[in-house]
Amino acid sequence: MRQFIRHPSDIPITYSVAHVGSCWKNRLRNISRGGLCFRADTSIERGCVIHIAIPIREPEFTVTGTIVWCRKTNRHFEVGVRFADENTEFAVRMIEQICHINHYQRQILEREGRQLSGEEAAMEWVARFARDFPG
Repeated sequence: MRQFIRHPSDIPITYSVAHVGSCWKNRLRNISRGGLCFRADTSIERGCVIHIAIPIREPEFTVTGTIVWCRKTNRHFEVGVRFADENTEFAVRMIEQICHINHYQRQILEREGRQLSGEEAAMEWVARFARDFPG
């Protein structure tokens, strides 16, 4: 059984694998308190240390983790990462909420045609959904 709730997302990330040194960009698939899943164009070996940056706010959120799985899909790979530091809980909680707010902002634009600023989307999302956000 899953220990942490996964929160879906498709926000951009940058990442580098410790022993490789290059930096790549792709998209987050989901995030939880225990780790995250993202898309990659190439396979990444299980057990590798990875550094991830999520540039959704200043300063950007950075975290170190370990690759726990890598699965080939149609055109890319999905990579599972476990966070190395258990003290990331508060920061991840904020990222989870930001992911939901960004999704809400896009959803309102598609459904209602309203262009919300980040602040407006956050205020509406908090008023409507924050009380139901898993603790």
